[in-house]
Amino acid sequence: MDRIQKNFGFGCMRLPMKGGEVDEAQFCAMTDAFLQSGFNYFDTAHGYLDGKSETALRACLTSRYPRERYVLTDKLTHYFFKKQADIRPLFESQLAACGVDWFDFYLMHAQSAENFGHYKSCRAYETAFALKAEGKIRHVGISFHDSADVLEQILTEYPQLEIVQLQLNYADFDSPDVESGRCLAVCRAHGKPVIVMEPCKGGSLANLPGEAKSVLDGLHGGSPASYAIRYAAGCEGVAMVLSGMSDLQQMEDNLSFMKDFRPLSGAERAAVEQVRVILKARHLIPCTACRYCTAGCPQHISIPDVLACLNAKSQSADPGTDAGYRELCKTGGRASDCVRCGLCEKACPQHLPIRELLSRAADEFER
Repeated sequence: MDRIQKNFGFGCMRLPMKGGEVDEAQFCAMTDAFLQSGFNYFDTAHGYLDGKSETALRACLTSRYPRERYVLTDKLTHYFFKKQADIRPLFESQLAACGVDWFDFYLMHAQSAENFGHYKSCRAYETAFALKAEGKIRHVGISFHDSADVLEQILTEYPQLEIVQLQLNYADFDSPDVESGRCLAVCRAHGKPVIVMEPCKGGSLANLPGEAKSVLDGLHGGSPASYAIRYAAGCEGVAMVLSGMSDLQQMEDNLSFMKDFRPLSGAERAAVEQVRVILKARHLIPCTACRYCTAGCPQHISIPDVLACLNAKSQSADPGTDAGYRELCKTGGRASDCVRCGLCEKACPQHLPIRELLSRAADEFER
C-alpha cells in the first residue's frame, strides 16, 4: 500500500487503439506523462482488450521503467479457470504477459453472488493468499459488482482481504441496482480502503448531453470528467480513483486536476446533483461499455455499441443513428441475431436486461 503515490490510477481497459491493436506510441507517451506527474498506479486484467492490455503494459511500461517506479494490479477472472489447478498456470502466464515477477495487487475479479461461489469451489482466494505468502503478490483484494449484502458476506468470510475495487460515480451512488453508496459504507465498516472504477460511468459522465453539460459549464472551469473524478476521489474511504484514459488528451486533462487534487466545493456538488437529476430523467440505458458481455456472445453482437445506438436514438431523431447501426452490423451480429442464451446478462456488472434491450433495438433499427 505504501508504494502508491497519490490517489489517481491509470485504468488500462480502454487504451488508445489503432487498426485493432494498441497504439503503443501513444500509450508510451501517456505512460511517460503519468509517471512524470508523480503517479504510479496501473490497473489491468487478463481479458482487457482480449489480452492486449497486459502485453501493451509490458511493451510500454514494464520493459521501459524499473520495477520500483510503478505499482501494477492484475486480476483473476472467472472466464479463464474452471478448477483450482488452472489458477497457478494462468497466474504465471499473466506475470509473463506483463513482464514482471510479481504483482503489487491481485484482485478476485468482478465478484458477485454467482461468481463468488465459483471462486470458493475452486479455492481461488486460498490460492491467491498462498501466492502472496510466496512473494508473488503483495496485496490481495477484490473487484466487486453486486449488492452490499453480498459484499458484506465476502468481507466477513475473508477478512484478510486488503482492498476493494468498486464502481462509484455520482450517477450511481444511490442506484438500487449498483448500490455504490451502500457498498462504500460496508467497506468503511470493515476498514477496507476503496479503489474506484467507472468514475465517469464508461465515459457517459465525460460526454454529457447539452442540457447537463451547460450546468457544469456554468461553473466556469474544468471538464465534465473533472467533476466526476473529483466527486469520486472526495468520498470518504476512497484511496484511489481509476480513469480509463484512451488518448493523450484525456490523460493531460485528468492530470491537470488530479496533480493538486481538491474535493468538490459546495457549489460544484450542487451542480453535479443537478446533472444527476437531468440524467435520471432521460432514462438512458446505463451501459458503461466495459464489454464483459461480448466475450461469450455466440452471435458476436457488439452489445455496448448496439445499446449506444439505442440511447442515441431515444435522444434524437437524427437519421445518422440508423446509418450508424447499419454500419455496426457490417462487422458483427445484428440485434435480431440474439439467441437469448443469457450469457451476456450473467456477465453484465450493471445487471441490464440485455436480451430485452436487443429485442427493442431490433424493433427500432431493423423493422
